[in-house]
Amino acid sequence: MIYKTAEFLAVIVFVNEEVISGLIRAFLQTLVQAYLTLSFYRLILTLMDKAHYEFELKDILPSFKMAFNFMMVAFGFGLLIALLIFINLVLLRQKEIYSEIFTVIAVLGLLYLLLRSIFCVCFIIDDDSKPLESLKQSFEITKDNFFKTLGIALSILGIMIVTLIPINVIITIFSSGDNEYVFLLGFYLWFAIAFPAVQVIVMVTYRKLVYSHLDVDDDIAETN
Repeated sequence: MIYKTAEFLAVIVFVNEEVISGLIRAFLQTLVQAYLTLSFYRLILTLMDKAHYEFELKDILPSFKMAFNFMMVAFGFGLLIALLIFINLVLLRQKEIYSEIFTVIAVLGLLYLLLRSIFCVCFIIDDDSKPLESLKQSFEITKDNFFKTLGIALSILGIMIVTLIPINVIITIFSSGDNEYVFLLGFYLWFAIAFPAVQVIVMVTYRKLVYSHLDVDDDIAETN
């Protein structure tokens, strides 16, 4: 999603004769990905909240506003990454050591930002929050749960690696030469396995953190 946003920004910066078609294609691809991602998030939430009740298709389809807010968050991250890359290129022209130091700081900063904002999409789906509001809510809910969130992130990374290993072995066994279709099929297979597992972990953790915050707020209210 962020890659598509960066590609979208690249089309804007490097204007050529295909700029209009490039913009439209990038926007539509990003919009479709946003709807698919948000639909899966809503499906998980609906299954958790309405496990013993009937629900309709409209209950899992996100609104255009939700998709737009999600795209704005992705656009913001893409813009930030593009800015960091630009600064790194400028520093690289000055002195390589400056670029290396900046790269380390930028990567660590981005990882921290992504970790703290991991639940922003959940708030967009669950509370219909705006982009900045969802980021603020995600930062708030992870403030006192940083190491728990870090553990979840490491678990997600572990799942992605574990699911990638057998697929890589299968590709190595059955691929003959440089067959891009086999690698593409392997990627989609890995994505189809890893993506749902990762999103379920994120949503379940989000629900638990939300309920724990509600319990804390209730305790404070009763004390007062």
